[in-house]
Amino acid sequence: MSESASILELDRVTSGYAGVPIVQGVSFVIAPGESVAIVGRNGVGKTTLVKAITGLNPISAGMVRFKSVRIDHADPSRIARLGMGYVPQGRGIFARLTVAENLMMGELVGEAKAPFHHERVLGWFPVLKERLGQKAGTLSGGEQQMLSIGRVLVGGPDFLLLDEPSEGVQPSIVEQIAEVICRQIEEHGVTVLLVEQNMDLVNMVADRCIVIDNGSVVATVSPEEFADPEVAQRYLAI
Repeated sequence: MSESASILELDRVTSGYAGVPIVQGVSFVIAPGESVAIVGRNGVGKTTLVKAITGLNPISAGMVRFKSVRIDHADPSRIARLGMGYVPQGRGIFARLTVAENLMMGELVGEAKAPFHHERVLGWFPVLKERLGQKAGTLSGGEQQMLSIGRVLVGGPDFLLLDEPSEGVQPSIVEQIAEVICRQIEEHGVTVLLVEQNMDLVNMVADRCIVIDNGSVVATVSPEEFADPEVAQRYLAI
């Protein structure tokens, strides 16, 4: 794939903590408008990789290019301004602020050229409209996850990176989240990188899956292939 055909490119990326490499030599390319899932067992380096891409964890070797711009040593705020929206594992909302204030913070972080109106996001997550004056920390787990995603979307990112959005969320809300992600792809041309272990969500959203094990890419497979229990056992079983 040529550089012009990619929105995100990783070349032999290594990252870790306190000098210990967790992600080692990871390379892959994502095309504009593509939806890719990173899958693998717990503790294999998926979240470390995400934090390296978003500038939250240092990269000790390799290169990350986003929209043809080197970002492997960029500040997270600069990466966000380039159009990368990040929904972290564990929500990452401002618990003491109201729902409305959290959404306003999303516009400040994203600094989008054409920010989405709050009403559009509230149309995707109607329950948030009923909770605008409520403190975010008092929402249910599923509502907090919707707010975390909504806060990113008001900034109008063209690349959406989500880390375990189904974690602790009931199936009906997972389906709603999947529908919103698919709308971003189909209606707004958003590229998606999803870290996820819920294969139902992966099947609804992803075009292909990059399998990580021991901090390295070991395979690229289709979501349909994970319907084979032998394949799922090989890559996902503890």
